[in-house]
Amino acid sequence: MAARAYWQGQIRLALVSIPVEVYSAVKSGAKISFNQIHEPSGKRVSYEKVVEGIGPIDRDEIIKGYELSKGNYVLLDDEEIESVKIESRKTLELVQFVEAHEIDPLYFEKPYYVAPADDLAEEAFVVLREALRRAKKVALGQLSIRGKEQLVAIKPCGKGLLMETLRYADEVRGGQSFFNEIDDVKPDAELLDLATTLIDKKTAPFNAAAFHDNYADALMRLIEKKAKSKTGKKIVEDADDGSAGGKSNVIDLMAALKKSVGSGAGAAKAAEEKPAAKKAPAKKAPAKKTTAAAKKPAAPRTRKSA
Repeated sequence: MAARAYWQGQIRLALVSIPVEVYSAVKSGAKISFNQIHEPSGKRVSYEKVVEGIGPIDRDEIIKGYELSKGNYVLLDDEEIESVKIESRKTLELVQFVEAHEIDPLYFEKPYYVAPADDLAEEAFVVLREALRRAKKVALGQLSIRGKEQLVAIKPCGKGLLMETLRYADEVRGGQSFFNEIDDVKPDAELLDLATTLIDKKTAPFNAAAFHDNYADALMRLIEKKAKSKTGKKIVEDADDGSAGGKSNVIDLMAALKKSVGSGAGAAKAAEEKPAAKKAPAKKAPAKKTTAAAKKPAAPRTRKSA
């Protein structure tokens, strides 16, 4: 089944318009989700809208409210909300270009793939892609869709483009208030060297496929096992978290870092030293012969003892 486009329209750069199609880069159904079920009947639970002190009410009696203070709301009906919605536009205008590192990762929200809508759009699409790649820049614009306006960043992605929705400034919390309690001190030089060595040791190219959601895997195994079970009994699987129960988490940082670095570095060092260890007996062999020959004349030893 072909993927459904999230948005279809034109990317505009000055007087150049490029017809494109935008597709979600993530799978919404990849995560395991549950429904609430009434166990005795096996039927799905539905919910009633209830007002405190009144009881169940009709959906037609519900409108939206913005809380100004505790229990104090500004009431808005659907027509009023619709009147201020941004009209969905079929044009995404690129209004600014920035260095990729200028955008803090905190602002990135959700990724989308951008592809040319047809063969006629391909030439202009490739020019934009390669121009961004050569300039090492990210394009910014605002996408109007479904009544809302989203800030987006566009950059090259293989043969296509990657569009990422960005959070607005007022949606991101400043982090410094959470870090005020951290003392402004310099770390011990030896500890820092050990930590850096450990980082170097574990440095490798990023490969997302190398990481797995172990909880999701275990949960799916449990679901499959339960689906095959005819008893209907509970299945509880033991989970080994690798932690030693009852032991203190307080550790000697220096010892822990040295042990972490040595666990791999020690083996590598031993491997490097093995050839040297093999050569040592070969060098001592002639010395053994000389010693053996020296045992025949005992006179020098007698003089020393005398």
